[in-house]
Amino acid sequence: MTVTTLDLFQILQAKLGQNEAKALVEFVESEVQLNLKQEMNSFATGDDIRNLRGDMHAEIHNLDIKIEKMRADLIKWMFVFWMGQISVTVAVVMLVLK
Repeated sequence: MTVTTLDLFQILQAKLGQNEAKALVEFVESEVQLNLKQEMNSFATGDDIRNLRGDMHAEIHNLDIKIEKMRADLIKWMFVFWMGQISVTVAVVMLVLK
């Protein structure tokens, strides 16, 4: 059921009187307008979304750079590990063959 401003005024006028009903209806209207303005401020605009997308692209680019650096470090340490393993294996084989 939808109650219009006129309906609300008429209902309140019968219970409270004309001046009080008018004051109460004006108060309710002002509160509704205030709430509507607050709700409108919480919506994201096209510019907000474009800015967010730009920020996300920058962060993704930064993450890509970090991943590449980590990959290079991982390859370096894998090389060191495998060289150590080969050295130990060669040493053990030489000891066994002596």
